[in-house]
Amino acid sequence: MTSELLDQALVEEATKKSGLVWVKGPGVPARALWHVWHEGAACVVGDGPGEQPLPGLADGATAEVTVRSKDKGGRLVTWTARVVELRPGSEAWEAAVAELKGKRLNAPDGEAVPQRWARECRVLRLEPTGSLAPLPEGSLAEAPLPTPATTRRPVPAGLPRLLLKRRKRG
Repeated sequence: MTSELLDQALVEEATKKSGLVWVKGPGVPARALWHVWHEGAACVVGDGPGEQPLPGLADGATAEVTVRSKDKGGRLVTWTARVVELRPGSEAWEAAVAELKGKRLNAPDGEAVPQRWARECRVLRLEPTGSLAPLPEGSLAEAPLPTPATTRRPVPAGLPRLLLKRRKRG
């Protein structure tokens, strides 16, 4: 009983303090998601235009949530969650969205974000099941997920001259 309470406290405190959690759904690689801790669960919003993708996270499924340290970035704890999709307009949805809205940075629609989330997104609760995964022995490093976003382009021809000019003046 004491060990279960300590595990529950570890999950709650670590997840509350971390800005991101890594969530791995069934058959899908782990993905970093921003979240809020609300009423005993990590709440996330996504799968809509301009929001984070939530692949593999379906109502009733299980997910593996890895929490990192906010200051050092290292893995603190990995816990199993039950995914619960909140129905737009329900009391639980309204409470979760009120918390999420306060943490959403740079929302394009400001105060109208809850209406957009109700129309176009999903709000999920990741509820701890009580089981913790043991910390792994290795690093578990993986290649980044493919993305269309890129900044890698050839250096402009005039850039080296500009940089050398500034150094000579200073």
